[in-house]
This record gives sequence, structure tokens and C-alpha cells, in this order.
Amino acid sequence: MPSPTRAVVVTVLIVLALVASACGSDGPDETLGTGSDPTPTAEATPTEGPSSPTPEPTVSQPDSTPEQTPEPTTNTDDGAAFPVTVTAANGEVTVATRPQRIVSLSPVATEILFAIGAGDRVVAVDSASDFPAEAPTTDLSGFDPNIESLAQFDPDLVVITFDPGELISGLDALGVPALLQPSALGLSDAYSQIEQLGAATGHLAEATALVASMQSDIAELAAMVPERPEPLTYYFELDPTLYTVTTGTFAGEVLALAGMESIADAADGAASGFPQLSEEFILDADPDVIVLADTVCCGQSADTVAARPGWDVLSAVGAGRILAIDDSLASRWGPRVVDFLAAVVDETAELTVGAR
Repeated sequence: MPSPTRAVVVTVLIVLALVASACGSDGPDETLGTGSDPTPTAEATPTEGPSSPTPEPTVSQPDSTPEQTPEPTTNTDDGAAFPVTVTAANGEVTVATRPQRIVSLSPVATEILFAIGAGDRVVAVDSASDFPAEAPTTDLSGFDPNIESLAQFDPDLVVITFDPGELISGLDALGVPALLQPSALGLSDAYSQIEQLGAATGHLAEATALVASMQSDIAELAAMVPERPEPLTYYFELDPTLYTVTTGTFAGEVLALAGMESIADAADGAASGFPQLSEEFILDADPDVIVLADTVCCGQSADTVAARPGWDVLSAVGAGRILAIDDSLASRWGPRVVDFLAAVVDETAELTVGAR
């Protein structure tokens, strides 16, 4: 059973995805054909929502829209370059002076802040931010943030993945700039968010260098993927309730670089990007590879999958093609996306002519 926190994460992602769809923009879990919830059906039942899009921040670009990640254009490596204005999902955000007390309620932003050299000014992070090890630990909630709890850290910049209500306006009333960075729809969103954080913290050069390094590493990994007559098919498990991802999501884009295609593409009637499949659908689709992104939250493994009733007939189970990946590595669109792709490419490299 997924943990309550995991359930909240999935719910939030779906809600964000729906919001994204409503805004006309683009946009992470599943169910074992048991009758847990009312959704799964015989033919892969998509249940709502795509993950939220990542509005894009831009520096000094008032025209950019929140649906796309604006690109920072002002070099703020030097604190003297402030104030700087970044266009994030919540619109233009002006950071008056180089932030000295940053609070991150986003595990992805936490990883990025440390990767671009702003980690020494991160005074607090949410309870889900578990990387890198030097990040401070707190019990702050990223899904149900509390203004009073945030205020005790006296922040001068807060980074969030969504606003559950009055958070941004509350921070604004306190004079604290907040950057809203929802789930990335793809690698371009991820790169833009990195540059947003770079601009907002005075580390744009480092952020730009990080993006360039990621792009180079990803291109190198993609070039290692052998030519195949057709893409390998995969089932990406977000949680044991059989929510999954399509090729059109951030995780799907990364897996496509490894020459893989989601079995859920044909089942995403709601075009959410995160359909919930039925067990029957997965068994019928018989994916070449199973990618488990619920190893930490839900204790899933190759053994637990193989023990599911009827799953032993799957080609991926029989051939041992089950990739058990750390949840955070498989779901965060920060610098470690390179490690995620590397793990998949490494595990599937020998599958040159189709897995069956």
C-alpha cells in the first residue's frame, strides 16, 4: 500500500496536471486490478491528470507567460546585479537583493540550489527534500505549507511547487518573494527552472553551466542506445495502484531517449499523461521492461512484482527485465535526471532487437 504521503503526492500531481491542461499547456502512479478504487477497467483506464506544467521563469521578461519557462537573461552572478526579476509560474517575481535565507519546499529545487552553489544559503527545506545529504532537515510540508512555520526561518526567498491557497499572497504580504516551480513537463522545463533559480539567487552562470553539462551528458547517453527495429515498450510504475506515465511526460521523455515507449500511450484517454491502468491492460500489453519508481515509498521490487497473481507470465518478469529505481531519482527533474537516464540505458543496453 502506498504511504499517505505518496498518495498526497500523486493527488497533487494529478491536480496540477489538470490545472495545466486547463491552461492549455502540456503536462507521477497505478492500481492492481483489484478493486481498490473505482477506476481501473479492463482496458486501461486513464484517470485524470497530467502533471503540472512548469511555468517558466524569465529574468527581466515581463511578456513571458506562466505556462512556459521563461529564460533568465540577466547575469546576476554578482550580488550587485540585484534587484532581478524572474518570471516564474506565478508571474514576475522581483528579488531585491541576493537571497541569504532561502527556504525550499521543493525537493527538486533543493537539489538544484545545492548543485548551482546556493546551498550554503538554504536555511530550511521541506520534509521530502532528502538530497543532497548536507541539506538541512525540517518537518515543513511542501503539500500543506504553513505561513507561520515558514516565517520562523525569516526567509528572503521561498521556492514552492504549488500554491495550495494563500501561500504566495501570504508571503507577498510579508515581503518575501516566492518562486512557483511546478512539475516539469519536459527537459526544457527542467532546464528553465534551473536557470530561474540561478538568476534569482545570483548563480546564473553556474546554472547555465549545469544545464550545458546535463545536455551534453544526456546527448552522450542517448548516443549509446543501440538501434532497434522498434522501441522497447515499458510499464513505469508510480505506485502499486497502477498509476503510470505516458511517453508525453517528463519521465516519458527521458525514457524515450533510451529508446523506450510507454504502454500507457494507448490508454491515456484523458490525455493526462498519468493514467491509471488496469491489471488486465498491463498483462495484455506485456511490456518489454518494467520500471519501478515505487521502491522506496511502497517497498516494490522485482520479487514483489513477480509475486503478484498472474504477473509471472509477463515477458519482463520472466526475463528479469525489471528496473528497480530509487523513487526520487525516477521522479525529480533536477540535475540527477542524468543518473536516471544512465541507469535505464545501462540496464537496457543489451536489448538490441526487441526484448522478446
